[in-house]
Amino acid sequence: MARCSIRADDVDPLALLGPTDANLNAIASAFQTRITARDGIIRLSGPPAEQPLLIELFSRLLRRCRAGEAVSPEVVRAEIDSLQAGRPADPGPAGNGRRDVLTIKTPRKQIVAKTPNQRVYLQAIAGHDVVLGIGPAGTGKTYLAVAAAVEALAAGRCTRLVLTRPAVEAGESLGYLPGTFKEKIDPYLRPLYDALFDMMSLERTRQLIEQEVIEVAPLAFMRGRTLSDAFIILDEAQNTTSSQMKMFLTRLGWNSRAVVTGDITQIDLSHHHVSGLVEAENLLGSIRGIRIVRFDAGDVVRPPLVSHIIRAYDGRSAGGRGGGSPAGGPAAADDED
Repeated sequence: MARCSIRADDVDPLALLGPTDANLNAIASAFQTRITARDGIIRLSGPPAEQPLLIELFSRLLRRCRAGEAVSPEVVRAEIDSLQAGRPADPGPAGNGRRDVLTIKTPRKQIVAKTPNQRVYLQAIAGHDVVLGIGPAGTGKTYLAVAAAVEALAAGRCTRLVLTRPAVEAGESLGYLPGTFKEKIDPYLRPLYDALFDMMSLERTRQLIEQEVIEVAPLAFMRGRTLSDAFIILDEAQNTTSSQMKMFLTRLGWNSRAVVTGDITQIDLSHHHVSGLVEAENLLGSIRGIRIVRFDAGDVVRPPLVSHIIRAYDGRSAGGRGGGSPAGGPAAADDED
């Protein structure tokens, strides 16, 4: 049993430990060490092997508190994951004076980048007009893009959000689904609604949709428009055709930003069409103002079993990238980030 103490009397205990010790509880749940905090001193008592990790963890959290950052249980868990994976600490202010992007603040919660590629993705969104996020399900492509869009709207960096995805049928025809046209297309747009409702209150989200500050619509509704002063997200872009992708990317007006997300291993297009996302990945990477960020199974932030499933399918379909799904037919599942 090893014991040590860490001084924390120069920071607000509430900022470090969280309301009702929420941050402290998040740490305690990940370690066997007994942790107590009193009178500005954090005391550790437990297995010697855990002490270096805990000392470094509290060092990182104290640095955040001293820099005026909000520390939440999500930030704590992200730092624990980073330590256990052997990743270095966030280096602090970059050359442009801005701290490397790790968290996104939305009205309801703080969203944390949990992997190096997620951090790169958020940095790319902050610094480029068009970003392509390509990778498997569960890597946070759509969720982080919506979080960045909501933050931009709240901060006044744009005046509206446009969230869209192609209504590609995967085994069930829209014409045979019950209800009005809106009721037919809503299931395709549900992941975008879910992300919005997770970051803003239901009442506020509905109010902004009614005011057309937030628009959630099928990709077909984008034709013929010019979107200025907007943050635009195209989800499930692997199911766009070449002409649809070109149409979408040329909708951008002044002071607009676009994020395109998709998984090129889950293409539901017929073999007669090349995926617009695959083509865009090949054509646009060298254009200034456009950034392509690629995710892999190591970025999956769902339970570890999901990463194993993705690796199993990747191993089966190695070299199968192209205009259709690697298995020679429609993919069996949707990419829901």
